[in-house]
Amino acid sequence: MGRMPTVQLLVRSVIAPLTRTRVFRALAPVLLPPLEWVVARVSGGRVQLSGLLVPSLVLHTIGAKSGAPRDTYLMYTADGRGRAIVAGTTFAQERHPGWTYNLLAHPDASITVRGRSMPVRASLIGDGERDEAWARIEAQWPGYRGYERDSGRVVRLFRLQPVADRRSE
Repeated sequence: MGRMPTVQLLVRSVIAPLTRTRVFRALAPVLLPPLEWVVARVSGGRVQLSGLLVPSLVLHTIGAKSGAPRDTYLMYTADGRGRAIVAGTTFAQERHPGWTYNLLAHPDASITVRGRSMPVRASLIGDGERDEAWARIEAQWPGYRGYERDSGRVVRLFRLQPVADRRSE
């Protein structure tokens, strides 16, 4: 992971404590998805609002119940060999986010990172690897596991593994 620019570090130091407040946790799930959509639309998918602070991706899944395509903007943590970890924190909400049900039902998905799309296969990170995964996540965003503690549930963590392009098979 490269060195973070000074301006980005400054912005993160101001924003990070706000993300732990009740007000942020109540408003973020309502306000951030439409803002992310607008920024992505204006930038042609090359910029994500959350990407200004942390590595971010768009997760493209198939709805567990509906079978319809779903797009979700998420923070990710690099996990080596091109893999990524995503956490279903939902800003410490009591319920698991819908995208986690989608991945459990349909683990073959795709992601877009900085305008580049790739197919991935999702796997739920088991108990034996959770602490290591959380340590990686918190090295990137200190205090992030607090969402799990405050939600009262075990947050689903997924590893996204790039796969050969299924369109060419």
